[in-house]
Amino acid sequence: MSENEMKLVVVGAGGRMGQTLIRVIHETPGVTLHAAIEREGSPFLGKDAGELSGVGSIGVAVTSDPLQAFLNAEGVVDFTAPAASVTFAGLAAQARIVHVIGTTGCSIDDEEKFTAASRHARVVKSGNMSLGVNLLSVLTKQAARALPAEGWDIEIIEMHHKHKVDAPSGTALLLGEAAAEGRGIDLASQSVRVRDGHTGPRPGGTIGFATLRGGSVVGDHSVILAGEGELVTLSHSARDRSIFARGAVAAALWARNKKPGQYSMLDVLGLSNQ
Repeated sequence: MSENEMKLVVVGAGGRMGQTLIRVIHETPGVTLHAAIEREGSPFLGKDAGELSGVGSIGVAVTSDPLQAFLNAEGVVDFTAPAASVTFAGLAAQARIVHVIGTTGCSIDDEEKFTAASRHARVVKSGNMSLGVNLLSVLTKQAARALPAEGWDIEIIEMHHKHKVDAPSGTALLLGEAAAEGRGIDLASQSVRVRDGHTGPRPGGTIGFATLRGGSVVGDHSVILAGEGELVTLSHSARDRSIFARGAVAAALWARNKKPGQYSMLDVLGLSNQ
């Protein structure tokens, strides 16, 4: 390991994203896997993180104790669950390190705790860590601003694998927020999440969401702007979850020398003012 390599901790190391993160960290210059964390009782505890993720032995055993790992690391990459991410945010704040959060399905209360942690940690949180999706969010905001709400309806469609537990996806909500920002409206009060039965006509100015689940789909998202006699569709298809891992590792490196605070992938990519 070189002196300058950023020491990263992967939490949820035994999951699909955790294993992908370990592989990406192993192959990315400038970073090294410092520790791999799993919950108490996990069958992966004690196993070599490299062997677990298919890159061969790397001498880092999976552990259930994040406290010591965080204190000696420079950053943690976290695609776990809301309650776990809140716990890790507190530990990252204590250690004053980078916390990259790709966890979705977080509540307003969870988000407030991440904001509190950002007083001491460098928190980078996004509903999607890929370059393409973040560019799509910028294009969505610009299109929503350019096309008048009176004549153009916005619908967001997403599809993910059958194991995903939250809906709409964090990415769909990211795109919805971008559209709402472009329109100058509040997404929470102007979104339609469910349609069933006799719904009546579509309320003007709202942003609709449709959620599909099935198979092994990594993540497909489309923003449809429907006008009278014309349709504009902006879309992104994720073929491999390593795009999220690469984005998360890039975010950690970007935040390494930043001041404590809360950042997004738009900040990392220099797109926050678009």
